[in-house]
Amino acid sequence: MAATAACSLQMAAVKPCISSSHRGVKAGVAVVGGNSKGASWTKLSSASHISSGQPFLRSFTSSSVKFDKVVTRAMAESSTNKPISGLPIDLKGKRAFIAGVADDNGYGWAIAKSLAAAGAEILVGTWVPALNIFETSLRRGKFDESRVLPDGSLMEITKIYPLDAIYDKLEDVPEDVKSNKRYSGSSKWTVQECAESVKQDFGSIDILVHSLANGPEVSKPLLETSRNGSKKYIGRKSKFQGSKLSFTHVGGSSLSLTYIASERIIPGYGGGMSSAKAALESDTRVLAFEAGRKHRIRVNAISAGPLRSRAAKAIGFIDTMIEYSLANAPLQKELSADEVGNTAAFLASPLASAITGAVIYVDNGLNAMGVGVDSPIFKDLDIPTDKH
Repeated sequence: MAATAACSLQMAAVKPCISSSHRGVKAGVAVVGGNSKGASWTKLSSASHISSGQPFLRSFTSSSVKFDKVVTRAMAESSTNKPISGLPIDLKGKRAFIAGVADDNGYGWAIAKSLAAAGAEILVGTWVPALNIFETSLRRGKFDESRVLPDGSLMEITKIYPLDAIYDKLEDVPEDVKSNKRYSGSSKWTVQECAESVKQDFGSIDILVHSLANGPEVSKPLLETSRNGSKKYIGRKSKFQGSKLSFTHVGGSSLSLTYIASERIIPGYGGGMSSAKAALESDTRVLAFEAGRKHRIRVNAISAGPLRSRAAKAIGFIDTMIEYSLANAPLQKELSADEVGNTAAFLASPLASAITGAVIYVDNGLNAMGVGVDSPIFKDLDIPTDKH
């Protein structure tokens, strides 16, 4: 990307059956290059330009859609022949660590690309058993299409770290896990070790993103979830965030992903995950106070709607959840990962400098509904539907 790149907010009117391309990344210390065509769209651009030293030049994501939708994207585009105007989402000179990136179709990936689009340097933490295939796929170009930046170049990941956030430190890891072949060849992957590795490599980070997902007993009802399974998931959420905040730069930002199951009953969302999300949101508020007073770090969470990610598919009924949202949310459209990514970029930016301790809903408004309007009991009501 040219040094003249400027970040911008762009309103993209995505047409039916046009697949807008994802943006890109480099794996670990390996540099993966390539070019790919980006989708065309009608732009209402609000270019941003705030300089903050160390110009890390990155970019962004979007996902395939099958219907009309309007998507706001944080993007980097050439400003050589264009005047700079509008509100800035500028993270140049900032360093972000995103935990929970193992493929190119989840919220973690989308958040990484939106942050990169705003200029941030990207580090990621990948679950150890998925690390090899993730790095190999990046190196072999399997994610090239989804790695394309708005200007045709590719986003970079400065380094990928192995991470299993279930374990706080090495002595917590059972012998059978240590000897498991899926963990062979990797080291320093507990929360404490990963934090120390990042600190040794870079000193500090400015943005921490907690997008870890899934629990060991996610398919079980809460009544059948073991204490150990529930403890692992809740522990993964709170321990990771607390440990990583310890070396987040003064004045930095921390973001977590949560879900409406933290406050509403979602049958089938099991394994103690709803309890863990509720704990995560509580931790968000407490840490907002503690980290805010001590380090001026802002701590927020994004409550995202359903997405067909690898982790969500493990629940077993993600398509049903998406269909329910389409039928009942105020905005009748499928949520895209980049909409969550762009919200994360905003929350991490100076534009959100007074926002902390908040849970921001990015779910097409589904959280506001008290009933499912697709219920037969409402069949005689004249409930409006999206005809566009």
